[in-house]
Formats: sequence, structure tokens, C-alpha cells
Amino acid sequence: MSALAVLWFFLIFVLIAGYFVLDGFDLGVGVLYRALAKDERERALVRRSIGPVWDGNEVWLLTAGGALFAAFPAAYATTFSGFYLAVMLVLFGLIVRAVSLEFRAHDPQWARAWDVCFTVGSLLPALLLGVALGNVIAGIPMAANGDYTGVPLLGLLSPFTLVAGLLGLTMCLSAGAAWVALKAPAGSAVHKRAAKLRVPCQVVALVLFAVATVLAFAVVKPVFAPGMLAAGVVIALVFLACVIASIALGRKGNDLVAFLLQSAAALCLVALAAVTLFPNLVVAAPGSVGASITLMSAASSDTSLAWMTGIACVGVPLVLAYHVIAYRVFRGRLDDKDVNY
Repeated sequence: MSALAVLWFFLIFVLIAGYFVLDGFDLGVGVLYRALAKDERERALVRRSIGPVWDGNEVWLLTAGGALFAAFPAAYATTFSGFYLAVMLVLFGLIVRAVSLEFRAHDPQWARAWDVCFTVGSLLPALLLGVALGNVIAGIPMAANGDYTGVPLLGLLSPFTLVAGLLGLTMCLSAGAAWVALKAPAGSAVHKRAAKLRVPCQVVALVLFAVATVLAFAVVKPVFAPGMLAAGVVIALVFLACVIASIALGRKGNDLVAFLLQSAAALCLVALAAVTLFPNLVVAAPGSVGASITLMSAASSDTSLAWMTGIACVGVPLVLAYHVIAYRVFRGRLDDKDVNY
């Protein structure tokens, strides 16, 4: 097993984690949009809370897809062709979401329709990406050449994958409520609603995590590489600690730490998926003709991976620097001057 292949396996999950944390909260804001804001001014405030950062956050998803294509083309071919309808729905949601945010301010006559598009466009990626990752862990039926042989879209639905999708959605909702609680003016109606919604979302996330864990060991029965089960137990405990601490500190009014702990919990979920899968990239369902796609069978040449590593050493710090600057410039709570978005 190539060291570079192992490195890129975990780097791809780092990119997925970056997307889940950064775009996860603004997807959650979009889904909760109508629950958080009750009039035009409040809706403008909620949109403004993500306005400066939402488009930059989506870079991580594009980068993760590109890295998967370059580093493990066989896994890319199986997942993106087998999950074709789901992928198109995710892209449709992201496009509609972006269009609704931009057009909302310039087309007041269609404001209500754009608001609905914003919510639906946020819901689809938040739900379906979790379902897709759940399928990769649970296993999909594959032919000898690695092609997906299940029923399009409906074949991706099972109790475990649905719970995984709902868990991902609920984590986005928790992060979205935590973000708005952090950005809205302290004591405002929007702040109070966000702080109130944050707790039940986090409690539901804990319940879904417990259900997903039971289903994983009772139904999916993943095979862990040496040392990975212990790592998974540690990560799961850290996840639980982060969510519980976020609930406790959020109730005390510490919105910043509550949001950071919620983000750390999201990182833990992606890390847990990585150690559960390793060294597999796509697990073959029981009864499949084809075998699971692994690092050994799907990795590009060491030369390609070495070039990718060099590019990543330059590109990733630049992207991180951009995010640090953007979040620093737009730090702090919003006020009445910030609602014109």
C-alpha cells in the first residue's frame, strides 16, 4: 500500500470535513430560514449572516470531487455514475440556492418564490450527501468491473443510509442555528429563536448518532482495519463530548464556543467515517459480483500522487488564508446597517 495513497485517502476526508463544517452551517441556515426569520428585516439579517462566506465555503466540495477523480479514478467512476441522480439533485440544489440568494435582492416581486428555492436548495445537499456517504460505508451492489448495479436513487435508500442522511441534515441544522445565534444581534428575536432551535437539533443529532451506531454494528457490520476500531471509539466519545459541551455552554450564552464545539463535532463525524472505511474507498454489498474498491486497487500512480501533493502544499494554505481573512473581516455580530443583502 503506497504511503501517498494513504495520505490522499485521509486528505480527501479532510476536504470533505472542510465542506461539512464550513458549508454545513450555511446549508443549515438555509433550511431554517423561515423558522428563524419572521419578517423582511429578519430575513435580510439571516441572509446577511452567510452572505460574505457562503460561496467560498462551497470550494471544498469541488476540491474534494476533483481530488477523488485525480487520486482514485476508479472510486470516482463508481460513485459518481452509481449516484448519478443523487449527484444531480445535489448540484441542482446548490445552483438553485445560489441563484435564489443573488436574485432575491433584485426581484422583490418573486421574493417568496426565491425564499422557497433557498430552503429547498439548502435541504437537498444537506440530506443527500449524508445518504451518499452512508451508502459508501454500508456497501453498494457492484459488477465485476466496478459498475453500480443497483436501482438508481431508490437503491441507495436503506434504514442505515436514511439515518446517516438525517444525521448529516440535523448536524447542518445544529450548526446553522449556532451560527445565526453567534451572528445575530444579542437579545434580538432572531438570536433568541436561533438559540432556542439549536438545542433540540443537537439533541436529535445525538439520538440519530446512537441509532446509526446500532444499525452500523447490527446491520452493516463494517470490517475495521487493525487499530481503527479503537480510533473510532475515541472519535465517537469526542463527538459526544463536543455536542454535550456545546449544549451546556450554549445555554450559558457562550455562542462562540457553542458554535466551535458544534463544528468540532462535525469534524469528528467525518473522521469516524474515514476510520470506518479505511482502507476501502467503496464497499461492495454482500452478494456483489465485484470486490470492494480499495486504496490498492484504485490509486493513481505515485508520480501523479506526488504531483498532487506538491500542488496541495501550495493550494491548501492559500485557501485557508482566504478563509481566515474572510472570517476575520466579517467577524462579530450584525447590526441594523448589515441587513441590506
